[in-house]
Parts: sequence; structure tokens; C-alpha cells
Amino acid sequence: MRDCLVLAGPTDEIYSPAALDLLTDVERERAARFLHESHRRDFVAAHLLVRRCAARLTGVPEDRLTLLQHCDRCGPGHGRPYLAEIPKLGVSLSHTGGYVCAAAGPGRVGVDAERVPGGPFEEAIAAQALAPAERPLVTDNEALIRLWVRKEALIKRGELAMEGLRSTDLSALPLDGGGDGQRHLEWEGRHLLEWRTASDVAVSVVTDHPATLGRLPGSRVEEDL
Repeated sequence: MRDCLVLAGPTDEIYSPAALDLLTDVERERAARFLHESHRRDFVAAHLLVRRCAARLTGVPEDRLTLLQHCDRCGPGHGRPYLAEIPKLGVSLSHTGGYVCAAAGPGRVGVDAERVPGGPFEEAIAAQALAPAERPLVTDNEALIRLWVRKEALIKRGELAMEGLRSTDLSALPLDGGGDGQRHLEWEGRHLLEWRTASDVAVSVVTDHPATLGRLPGSRVEEDL
């Protein structure tokens, strides 16, 4: 197993009330804390999808996979996720306003999805996230969020912290949309798989090995790219 698998799609196509039975007590407690039902469904769908992604990649049934998280500073309960049964398999998940994605594969894996905001340029995000060399290149929220999801994916890989966003320069990577569909990039030995959905979600997956976006049964994900 050398390649990585990515699965993604609208929450409504992935969520199932039965998914709660697969979650650990900690995951169910975290899900119950969401004030909005839509946010709770996003959370549950993403935690289901990362198991499904790992199951498809490894052949281990999703109902036999236990997702755990551990923070080096705070201990268990949050932080980078891993599977108790396959701890060396890299896994990552993300959810944003009705859209979820997950990735699994050898080595370090990070995925982030964010909606591209309409309206005026988000100066506050730019001030927080952009390196000096990136700032002149970013003129709209499309490019801004493209850089943001790349850096968030690096954070989820465990190689970047929030305080390091402005010191991480990704200006060598293209910021244009790259046409319709998926785009594969490489940056300093890392592989990037990216796309933008018709519903204004930008996604970046950063892995040690090339990643493939798989198709879920009945999903419209390919039509949504």
C-alpha cells in the first residue's frame, strides 16, 4: 500500500443516524455538544467517512475501526486522529457547512475543506495566514482560501502550527483554479490533491504519497467538482 485514498461529498449523502453506533463514547459526547443540528451532522458524517476511507483502503470493516485522537500537550480527546487497530496508517478528516472529506494512506496525511466566502476580501484572515511573499499574489477570497486550506492540511499532518502560518511560504504553488476538476501538485516532497466544488468549497489534501479521489456509491461528488 503506497497510495492514499480520499473520499468526499455532501453531508446529506454520507450521514446516517446509524453512524453514531460506530463512534466512540468520546466522539458521541463531542457530537452532542454542537448547538446546531447541521454542525452535528457534519461532525458525525466526517467521522464515519474517515472510517469508510480507511476500510476501503485496508480491507478492515469500518465497524471494526476505532478512531482516537491525541494531543501532545493536552492528552487524549482531540488532536491528530489515528486508528487504534492500524495506528501507523495516516488518517485525516474535515467538514465545513454541509460538506465532508477524509483521507487515509501511508505516512502523514492532512486534509482541509473550507467554504470560499463571498463579499469583500477577508483582510483578517490574510493578516493571520499569509507569508510576506504570498500577500502580493492574493487579491481575492478564492486565492486566500486556497492558501488557507493548504496550510491547514499541513497543520493536520502535524508539521505546522497556527503560529507558523505567516512564516510558511507557499508562493511557489499556483493560485489559479487550474480549470475544472482535480489538480495534482508537488511541493518540497509532498503531494497535493486539490479541487473546488460547485458549491464553493475548496479542498486540499497533503500526503507523502500520491492520493486518489475515490467515488462513493450514489455520490454526486464528481458532478460537484
